[in-house]
Amino acid sequence: MTKLKKILTKVLSGSKNIAFDDFVLLVEGFGFRLSRINGSHHIFVHEDIKELVNLQNVDGQVKLYQVRQFMELVERYNLHLEE
Repeated sequence: MTKLKKILTKVLSGSKNIAFDDFVLLVEGFGFRLSRINGSHHIFVHEDIKELVNLQNVDGQVKLYQVRQFMELVERYNLHLEE
């Protein structure tokens, strides 16, 4: 199992301990790229989606509501991991 699939499995299992760096890898695996950093906010964009993904690094962890928002975006636009 690839690292991205392991991270995705952890997210889908409802884990509350998602490392920020791991989640960034997952977001990038779905085709997003880092557009800018504004303070603690890391803003990601996707060429086919108008909505932005905003992630914050809090003590090495990603905020859980941002994980939920991202996964809803993945589902809404039927995105797949790019491997």
